[in-house]
Amino acid sequence: MRESVILVHGIWMRGWAFALQRQRVQACGYTARTFSYASVEQDLDSNARRLAAFAREQSADVVHFVGHSLGGLLTLRMLDIEPEPRTGRIVLVGSPWGGSAAARAVHRWPGGDTLLGHTLTQWTDDRRTDLGGRYPIGVIAGSMGFGVGSVITRLPRPHDGTVTVAETRLPTMADHIVLPVTHTGMLTSKSVAQQVCAFLQGGRFDRSVPTA
Repeated sequence: MRESVILVHGIWMRGWAFALQRQRVQACGYTARTFSYASVEQDLDSNARRLAAFAREQSADVVHFVGHSLGGLLTLRMLDIEPEPRTGRIVLVGSPWGGSAAARAVHRWPGGDTLLGHTLTQWTDDRRTDLGGRYPIGVIAGSMGFGVGSVITRLPRPHDGTVTVAETRLPTMADHIVLPVTHTGMLTSKSVAQQVCAFLQGGRFDRSVPTA
């Protein structure tokens, strides 16, 4: 059975941000592709439909998704409005499903919404669908609290410097693990890649793997 993994980056980035983790996921036996989108210029649903079209292009029997930060929210929105019938497992990496205190702080700045862009500002309560009943969703959160978000506002601990652990939780997620990484560090962390592969392979995170 052919299995493909689509990796979806976060805000203010492009597909290159997931280059290292893509290589590590491929080393686990998957065909890995990165989806690049304009998080500031394009809105949530436009990017979600582009992601759906990208998923349809994959030559695979099963298509898994790994989304970092905003990329995880975009993945959930895509699966809600244009479901991919071959979807397997989903891993959200530092994605603020429950809302973002850091983003709310930036929103209060003059021009804050312009800085955040259209995709994130449109992730509102009415679009916050919990898809854990349809797909197995694993959530990775970080607890090394160094980052821009912790400078912008006082974040409740534990957090990864941008997103709090509490903000990452979905009511019906299949599994949740907290690793000692920062929000940006998730893009290069070997431990994160190991846990992504563990969930894609078995639907659970591997707590026997050292997290340091």
